Amino acid sequence: MVELHQGFRRAYGARRIHQQLRKNGFSCSVRRVSRLMKEAGIHASSKGLYVWNPGRHEFYSAAGNVLGAEDVAEGEGQHWAGDFTYVRTGSGWLYHAVVVDLYSRRVVGWSFSRKRNSELTKSALKMALSREVPLPGCVFHSDQGIEYAAHEYRDLVAAAGMRRSMSRKATPLDNAMVESFFHTLKTELVHQHKFENDIEAVARIVEFIEFYNRERLHSGIGYQSPESYMRACA
Repeated sequence: MVELHQGFRRAYGARRIHQQLRKNGFSCSVRRVSRLMKEAGIHASSKGLYVWNPGRHEFYSAAGNVLGAEDVAEGEGQHWAGDFTYVRTGSGWLYHAVVVDLYSRRVVGWSFSRKRNSELTKSALKMALSREVPLPGCVFHSDQGIEYAAHEYRDLVAAAGMRRSMSRKATPLDNAMVESFFHTLKTELVHQHKFENDIEAVARIVEFIEFYNRERLHSGIGYQSPESYMRACA
């Protein structure tokens, strides 16, 4: 159920997860799915997002889909995007966040944590900013999760001279390039290995990111690696 929930961008609630489980051949009730989701600490991404809670907007704020109105980037540092995923290890679930340059598809920042919060996503962005200098006005795109909607994250984006952009509610295609990276990561590494612990998972994933950036041919950029594409277009 956790894997299904992540696969659908954390957008599905108990009823949709129930329908997908039935399609996959599992026999269960909506009530049981709802109970197990609560025990696993997962819920629909829209839950509580638009419900008024006193004081909530002191800490969180959303933004429109600025990226959707932009022209296609003509070079690196114009459009960045971030998201995170789950990775199973022998010691539990590990969260993994990335920042991707949408022009070259290069992963420019990443982070890992046992906790799902804005520190996870801020760490990935801070790493990206320590390695790269985005152009003034660079769009930073993400989903509407509180990990990106937190004011402290908003302030970090603004301090770097970037503009915030957020996907529409439950619309994963708005952040398709980051989803594509996670799909590749899961297919070519995560689903092929059983990580004994967090240390092994982090080491193997970082190794994969380096391979992805330097060597892996990407169909979206003419079957070149992100770094080769970046150099060719320089």
